[in-house]
Amino acid sequence: FNVPPMFGDFEAQRHWMEITIHLPISQWYFYDLEYWGLDYPPLTAYHSWLLGKIGSFINPAWFALVDSRGYEDQLLKVYMRATVLVSEYLTYIPAAIILNRAIASHRGVPKWESTIALIAILMQPSTILIDYAHFQYNTVMLGFVLGSLASIIAGRHLWACILFVASLCFKQMALYYVPAIAAYLMGISLAPRPSLSRFTVIAAVTLLSFAIMFAPLVLGSLYDAHRAISPTPGLKTPLPPLLVSYLPISPSPDSFFYSALLQLTQSIHRIFPFARGIFEDKVANFWCALHTFHKLTPYSKPMVQQISLLITLASILPASMLISTFPRRELVPWAMASSAWGFFMCSFQVHEKSVLLPLLPMTVMLGADGGLGSEMRAWIGWANMLGVWTLFPLLKRDELRVPYAVLSLLWAYLLGLPPTSWSLYLGPQPKNGGLRPATRVLHVGFYVVMIAWDGLEAFVKTPNGKPDLWVVLNVLVGAAGFGICYLWCTWQLILKSGILDEHFRFRARVEAGQTKKKQ
Repeated sequence: FNVPPMFGDFEAQRHWMEITIHLPISQWYFYDLEYWGLDYPPLTAYHSWLLGKIGSFINPAWFALVDSRGYEDQLLKVYMRATVLVSEYLTYIPAAIILNRAIASHRGVPKWESTIALIAILMQPSTILIDYAHFQYNTVMLGFVLGSLASIIAGRHLWACILFVASLCFKQMALYYVPAIAAYLMGISLAPRPSLSRFTVIAAVTLLSFAIMFAPLVLGSLYDAHRAISPTPGLKTPLPPLLVSYLPISPSPDSFFYSALLQLTQSIHRIFPFARGIFEDKVANFWCALHTFHKLTPYSKPMVQQISLLITLASILPASMLISTFPRRELVPWAMASSAWGFFMCSFQVHEKSVLLPLLPMTVMLGADGGLGSEMRAWIGWANMLGVWTLFPLLKRDELRVPYAVLSLLWAYLLGLPPTSWSLYLGPQPKNGGLRPATRVLHVGFYVVMIAWDGLEAFVKTPNGKPDLWVVLNVLVGAAGFGICYLWCTWQLILKSGILDEHFRFRARVEAGQTKKKQ
């Protein structure tokens, strides 16, 4: 807030409400792209239009075209934060409750355990801090994802397609889940025997859902073209590269479908910002950590993009293959978590807040059978505490030290995690289901490092010439931890798929035979 000339993410959300209520729909993805140009899918734009219309009834000055830039009236802040709350109550919270109950009934989880898990999901500190403090509407997208997952658990696959398309059309970050969801839907179309009709219906509903989501944008652009309204009046905006260089045809600007094609290609160009760097700011993933030791700037962007694509495909391949081979609904959250971690660690143009995506399906599994047991609670809790810790450099810019500390400690207290309680790691372990010594050493080591880093960042200045030292250490520790999270989620998917059952049975027979020989 109050930092010109861009004023932060709060201003971005407000600005999109400003332009969507004042400009023709054909200009939404073209208008003043240097100042928070719209770069999310059309469902976000429609959402901004609705909230902007409602806010304009209260105070038109909040969203006056151009004149409202940097407007940060206290009542406007109240209104904007209220829109986050209402949007969450209409999407995220109902979907979380429905999914939690669906998992509990499917796996026979006691009600009190599922209730604790639900509270943990709704109080996830990273999500609250990003949406309410840093200011985003991620819970709308995540709510659609949870609704899609709940539909999968309930066996309503067409509704799952519709809701997942809605999540993609609200924020493109939902692409992190696409490999897992698509592989699962492919798997149920092929097993136990191939069903062309099921595959056709799923594909048709998915395509129809996308068409409906983009229809207002396309039809609006055609109507504007009919009224001779230019999408770029007086602006020297270049045509989208997808329209100029990659289409097999070169449509004439005078053709009927040119305006619709222009809107589609421009929106896609804005949604997928390949012109930017491989990571944004300092984010705790593979590329930013690598850049610390080996600078990536000498390499061309196309080369880095291609390498990033190959590594990302390799990272999501295990989850995709397993969930398509063993398409069981209880495995889908694990496949989603593995796929999302792969994207977060290896893909192009990753933002710090994208860590919300792999954390969500992991946190959901607190409500599964054994989710509050020692191992699951330790790993899922550690991933969440590490996730919110890596967000601190972003939150610090918005002066959110106190909310960061309060929400993190409150969530840790709820689940009995460090630093509020060390009994999970240092207390006596049950004979069955306790934590392995390696897990205890690993997690305690990370917790100690995170606590020490918080103290250093708060009270010790960085050495001269190294102003980003604490942030770089945060990135390196976070990237290492997230890599371990990816491996753990993938291992859980492998174990729960049953692919190693025969191997374990063989080992048990061998060990039993060796025991008999000794006797």
